[in-house]
Amino acid sequence: MLGLKLPTDPRWVNLAEKSLEEVLTDHAYCEQKAATSCISLIQMYPEHKRLVEELAPIVTEEWGHFRQVLAEMKKRKLNLGKQRKDLYVNALINRQKKGGSPVDRLLEKLLTCAMIEARSCERFRLLSLHLEEDELKKFYHQFMISEAGHYRLFIDLAKEYCGEEKVRTRWQEYLDNEAEIMQSLELRGDRMH
Repeated sequence: MLGLKLPTDPRWVNLAEKSLEEVLTDHAYCEQKAATSCISLIQMYPEHKRLVEELAPIVTEEWGHFRQVLAEMKKRKLNLGKQRKDLYVNALINRQKKGGSPVDRLLEKLLTCAMIEARSCERFRLLSLHLEEDELKKFYHQFMISEAGHYRLFIDLAKEYCGEEKVRTRWQEYLDNEAEIMQSLELRGDRMH
């Protein structure tokens, strides 16, 4: 369904399990940034009624996810660490086409969000299947389902506002770029991406 061209290295789950405090910290900040990204899209494109109506509840949902991760950390007596640069997201942003029409710029923003959600969904799926602890498997299963829905929504919004053919062509480029980015990044268990 996601179409990712390079699956996550299976060793990532084992590394993440050993770095639970760090990966949960990174996960919390990813949820916070997802809420902020939706707010930014609403602020930049208030004339797009469906975008505003669909993303407003996602803001609340993503912030709720941030709070869920904080609660999980508290339950485990783990501390929220400092936010770190997200090399994956920064690399995606660097590969966005700059300039162009307002529609082109919207397309880049929506497809970047879709890609982040797709990779997060894939990673949450791996955690939900391969972690040792059943409670954590269930915890990540719910996030996997949510991220899949968000991925689909960003693709659907892109098609509505930018055109299906343009989305299909550019999405393939995103998939190729994302595979190159994943190959270039060091395998780390303390990050979601």
